[in-house]
Amino acid sequence: MNELTGVQRDLLYIIAGCDETYEFRIKDKLERYYQTEVTHDRLYPNLDALVDDELLDRKEHNDQPDEYVMTAQGQKEVETRREWENNYLESNFSV
Repeated sequence: MNELTGVQRDLLYIIAGCDETYEFRIKDKLERYYQTEVTHDRLYPNLDALVDDELLDRKEHNDQPDEYVMTAQGQKEVETRREWENNYLESNFSV
């Protein structure tokens, strides 16, 4: 997870938290979070890199948008990152 870009990390979090992980749904959620348009040139190279790193699997469907699903390694990376974040957030933001 340390070598990922912010966009790639955000994509993993979106995919980890969504029921529908078709490319257009992922793009929509990323655009809502960034509050700006996400171009294909920005989205697809980052999704491809996550597939190449075996953090995501791409499921291709005939005449349907591609779907991206988290691999076991991708899930582990997200969980490890969340634990790391929580260690810092819990100590600094306790109510």
